[in-house]
Amino acid sequence: MASSRTIKACLFDMDGLLINSEDIYTISLTKVLETYGKPPLTWDLKIKLQGRPGPSASKLVIEHYDLPLTPEELFAKTTAVQMDLWPTVKFLPGALELLQYLDTKKIPFALATSSHKLNYDRKTGHLQHGFDLFRHHIVTGDDSRIPPGKGKPFPDIWFAALESLNKERKQHGQDTIDITECLVFEDGVPGVEAGKASGAYVIWVPDERALKVLAGKEKEIIGENNEHGIILKSLEAFDKTMLGS
Repeated sequence: MASSRTIKACLFDMDGLLINSEDIYTISLTKVLETYGKPPLTWDLKIKLQGRPGPSASKLVIEHYDLPLTPEELFAKTTAVQMDLWPTVKFLPGALELLQYLDTKKIPFALATSSHKLNYDRKTGHLQHGFDLFRHHIVTGDDSRIPPGKGKPFPDIWFAALESLNKERKQHGQDTIDITECLVFEDGVPGVEAGKASGAYVIWVPDERALKVLAGKEKEIIGENNEHGIILKSLEAFDKTMLGS
């Protein structure tokens, strides 16, 4: 359990956790599906897409809806719809406040998002008052530090984010942080699985619509007795005493 751990750093997902960009993905994909006479994206598939790298997510959608497209073609079509919507993205409740708190308390934190660099820039360009706090500790889905095919649910992206923090700590003569001393903040099932596989303690903030689809399976995913993580309704509910400050 987290109470038995010393927490020294926090690692964050982005889409659906810090910002409401998951809603944009749903809107844009549904619009593309309409052009092929397909029904809207529903949460039984959505929960499988959250946190996955773009090509992997596109492949699942194509197979599910039997679309006559390649992953690259689907990605291009949804991207075109998203371009006008990214500037409307906002921080989710408690997200900016938590980042500011960590920065004030000098608790190390990093970002690990499956979004590729170009999409990351599009989503966050108008939100730099929050994302600037990550400084250079940002790992995107197309980062060379993540081996090919090792996006979430594999834990590699979390290790890369922590290594970014540790590299800086070494330069300043500070002790390195172990992954078991980290909190991983996630909203999607693949990211939660990746966090658990890494050995970190997971703070899971699932969308309430995802919980309806999971219908109790979330307890099985996160693990019994809060051994591997806890489930919160929002980042506003996060107990900062877990950070020992």
